[in-house]
Amino acid sequence: MTDFKKSNWAEPDFSRRFVESADIAIVERKRSHAIMRSFFRHHFAGKEPVEILDLGCGDGILTYELKQTGISLSATLVDGSEEMLRKAAERLKDYPDTRTVRASFQEVIAGKAVAGDFDFVVSSLAIHHLDMAEKRELFGWVYGNLGNSGYFMNIDVVLAPNEALETWCLVLWQEWIAEKKALEGITGDIYDDTMKRYKDNRDNKPDRLDVQLEALKDCGFHDVDCYYKYGIFAIYGGKK
Repeated sequence: MTDFKKSNWAEPDFSRRFVESADIAIVERKRSHAIMRSFFRHHFAGKEPVEILDLGCGDGILTYELKQTGISLSATLVDGSEEMLRKAAERLKDYPDTRTVRASFQEVIAGKAVAGDFDFVVSSLAIHHLDMAEKRELFGWVYGNLGNSGYFMNIDVVLAPNEALETWCLVLWQEWIAEKKALEGITGDIYDDTMKRYKDNRDNKPDRLDVQLEALKDCGFHDVDCYYKYGIFAIYGGKK
């Protein structure tokens, strides 16, 4: 079982560095948020108010982006990092209908953190820190805490089907970073070791996309699909 307290995310400096580099280091981050907003508007406009659960919320960017749709919602944000929850509270200070809960995924799965009848459960770049057995447990927990016709969406990194494709996906990622650096006028080798740090970090436990889609189906989800993919970065989910 993954221990959050022993991971890099328990360290405030690591969390801060991630937030500062996110738009450069994460492929199509802004487009991923736009896809999420579009999905949310399409499925929930006119069905307000909407209950949101933001798992591994980080600095609250997903909930903030959903707020920009203008759809009335209340949100529960969960993260194991006190530093991240502080940043989330700051980002969402103008939205009183939000609350934060400090808890690891293991505490969530064990029913020690939150429970509800949520309409939309979202997560971004967090679930890949769980091994596949833990992912299955979390997917099952999400299914059990979604209301009927509720949706789950995960924006995350996945493992390519084979080593050759994995190598190319990392090259594609490097090309993305080089392009972003050029557009932003960033010089030097900053961000160039992003792929190596990702591969060397034992906190990262990505699994193949097809395996995760099947796991969602096994938990009872239907309309399961990959909504977007760029190399190892994917958006997928399903409906209860």
